[in-house]
Amino acid sequence: MVDIWRLPSSLVALAIAALSVSARAQYPPPASYESVLASPLNPAVTIAYRQPDNGTCMAAFDAQRQFTGYIGLPPYTLAPIQQNYSVNTFFWFVEARQQPDAAPLTIWLNGGPGSSSLFGLFNEVGPCQVVQLNDGLYGTQMRPFGWDRSSNVLFIDQPNQVGFSYDAPANASIDFYTSNIFDPSLSQSNLPPWMVASGTFGASSLNSSAPGGTANTTAIAAHTLWHFLQAWLAAFPEYNPALRNGSAVDGPSVGVHLFTESYGGMYAPAMAMHFEQQNQLRENGSMPTNSTLPMHLETVGIINGMIDSLIQTPTLPQFAANNSYGVQAISQTQMLNAISQWELSCVSQIGDCRDAVALGDANGYGDNATVNAVCSRARVTCNNLSGDYTANNHSPYDIRRSLPMTEPSGSFQEYLNSAGVLQAVGARVNFTGSNLRVSEAFDSTGDLIRGGSVDDLAALLGMGVRVALLYGDADYICNWQGGEAVSLAIAQAMANATDEAISRYSTAFPAAGYSYIATNSSYVGGEVRQYGNFSFSRIYEAGHFVPYYQPETAFTLFTRAIYGAELATGQLVDTTNLPNSHRNYSTKTHSVRDGPAPTCWLRDWVLTCSQEETRAMLESRGHVMNGIYIQESKSDPLPTTSVTAGRPGSPVTTPTRSKSAVSSSTSVLTGVYTATNTPTPSSSAILIADGLDMSLSWGILLLFLLTGYDIL
Repeated sequence: MVDIWRLPSSLVALAIAALSVSARAQYPPPASYESVLASPLNPAVTIAYRQPDNGTCMAAFDAQRQFTGYIGLPPYTLAPIQQNYSVNTFFWFVEARQQPDAAPLTIWLNGGPGSSSLFGLFNEVGPCQVVQLNDGLYGTQMRPFGWDRSSNVLFIDQPNQVGFSYDAPANASIDFYTSNIFDPSLSQSNLPPWMVASGTFGASSLNSSAPGGTANTTAIAAHTLWHFLQAWLAAFPEYNPALRNGSAVDGPSVGVHLFTESYGGMYAPAMAMHFEQQNQLRENGSMPTNSTLPMHLETVGIINGMIDSLIQTPTLPQFAANNSYGVQAISQTQMLNAISQWELSCVSQIGDCRDAVALGDANGYGDNATVNAVCSRARVTCNNLSGDYTANNHSPYDIRRSLPMTEPSGSFQEYLNSAGVLQAVGARVNFTGSNLRVSEAFDSTGDLIRGGSVDDLAALLGMGVRVALLYGDADYICNWQGGEAVSLAIAQAMANATDEAISRYSTAFPAAGYSYIATNSSYVGGEVRQYGNFSFSRIYEAGHFVPYYQPETAFTLFTRAIYGAELATGQLVDTTNLPNSHRNYSTKTHSVRDGPAPTCWLRDWVLTCSQEETRAMLESRGHVMNGIYIQESKSDPLPTTSVTAGRPGSPVTTPTRSKSAVSSSTSVLTGVYTATNTPTPSSSAILIADGLDMSLSWGILLLFLLTGYDIL
């Protein structure tokens, strides 16, 4: 529901007055695919995919293949999990710029829970970015520091109902004001026509008394992703490092990496551990090897993740009052009151939740009502710690900014819901950037509070998996101080390992100290503490979505991580024997830079529109052009210079990819920097997020504004 209590009384009256309107239609065209087949491993699982029309997502080289489509899991595939619905998971795969037949494979997941991974594709790490053309419509341009620069990348819309994923298609309407999806015959809205649209959505996304048709815990999401990847890796063996060069199914699974963001701090540890547990079942004969694939991860990367609420939550008021930007978002008194509230009520309830999970839902299936109630209650209690911060109108994702948010743009969702793109990618439903129903499902089980991620990451390190934690230092909701505290807790969790090389992490990692990150030859992008396979990076002048704010630094750290290099320099050295920097603390401070002028995006109005603009919208004043609300007194925003970009079926010219030596004309689009020395920190934190696009549906973000930190 819309956060009515936060609106001025005059806007409340307008909102309550909403009763009946015809909706504009955005139904996707009939989907067509190049291949529709049953999974080679499980004939009940279906795979449908196509190559999107040229120009849909402009990559660096014209030879880079892309595939979009669905993996369909029938009901009860996840048994004994209570999955009485179909799971149709959408994916978008992009080849590496060079030698995709030998490149590593990276799986990218956004968070939420309920946020589409296409958000990451178009706005952070994918091969292309959305731009506005001179006619006001949208197209794509190549992203210089897309992660396809060093890896094949697979973007997955999960869990079910997120992005283009769905259970069963249903024609419905969406109310952008409340983010509700509903039966058009039941429409009771007096909103302006532009605030309601008809389309096709997952049936369980429609309003109902209880969330359904999707996962309600991270554990279920992990089971679902394992089944998805079994089908995908079997259908695309040329991109599966375990099956290349004619190697057997049981050959070494080399070069698979999982990178997540935000709520991905919950996803990644559980998913990686589930993959390892499935591998063990194959190896001990408990699972057939002729109908399953091994899936060993080399790297787990988490960007500004909420990994453990017990450790990170108390840093929220601390960071709001004392941070490296000198922004006092709350007073010292408010900070102390919040910490007192945390100690008196939140800590014990988190403990009660985790005890209840251990006794009544150790598998994390979310089907024990008593456990769900205990954990959900703890979630609500602990979320209240952000009340003072949100009341002061600060951005949850960038402590330097107040609401309305001024960047990045919301063109991403408009582009994906255009008829040409829907047809080009074979979408069966309309695109939903963030699904409120999915978030509600996870909230109903208190999933965020349940814990276990610290122990999982410690165990993964013990198995030889690299773990890289990357935190932008301007983010509030998953701030770097909380990330640092989690990193130290992970190291401490390894203290009792029987293998001395593993237990050494508990002392060697904290003692390693911070080194400057040489992003390129001219500036420092942040600081990193690293020992062995474990690293924690603080990225300067980056908000919650690090690759948007600092694309080159994010790409550089990603590439160094997946190749097992020293993150500070990129050198391939023994990372258990790095020179100690003798800087035990990261103390760099910054000034606050001015941001761009705000744009009022219809789908993200709660974060990007002022109260004046909201009032005018509800009174049907002004108009909407390509997703942007424009008041009567303002002209339509259009680019002031000529813009060239691709559209579905209309690509722009790109270089030809060479699989051998890189020519001088294409070297700017390939490779990663390796430092022989580190620049001085005074040249750090150059902002290079030029024109990248980002958008999250306001419905998911509204839950943060309403209840606190659990929507990421």
